[in-house]
Amino acid sequence: MNISFLGNWRKKHGPACGVAVFSGGDVDHEGIAELLAECELLRSQAEDAGVELDDTAAALEALDQMVPRWRDDEEMLPWLGNDAGLYLGTVIVRTVPGAGWTILPSGRPVVRLATGREIDVVATGHAWAAHGAPELSQLYAEVAEG
Repeated sequence: MNISFLGNWRKKHGPACGVAVFSGGDVDHEGIAELLAECELLRSQAEDAGVELDDTAAALEALDQMVPRWRDDEEMLPWLGNDAGLYLGTVIVRTVPGAGWTILPSGRPVVRLATGREIDVVATGHAWAAHGAPELSQLYAEVAEG
């Protein structure tokens, strides 16, 4: 993806490193959860690698095993990191009792567990996309154990 104004913006500000969701008034939690679950770029990369993303811990393990061809693409890396984090959050929210999305005042989505602990899944997704660590399945296992 080569969009000239983005290239100029990145020279001044660096690569994109997050996602923001803003809401005013009443919050449609189901709508936000569906929006955050889209992860089109990650789903495309997974499909190309033969990995089915079915919102399970097994899918996270399969993602961890994918060959990280995206690391050579500076434009794709931050977007894939966003998607990886949002997908991790989606799996947690759908499978861990009491977990749900929370939107911070900054507009950044995090996953809040029943214990009140907040997990910045987007930051985790960026680390995974760039370095492979922490593994998505490893963080999920820690969260699911309580």
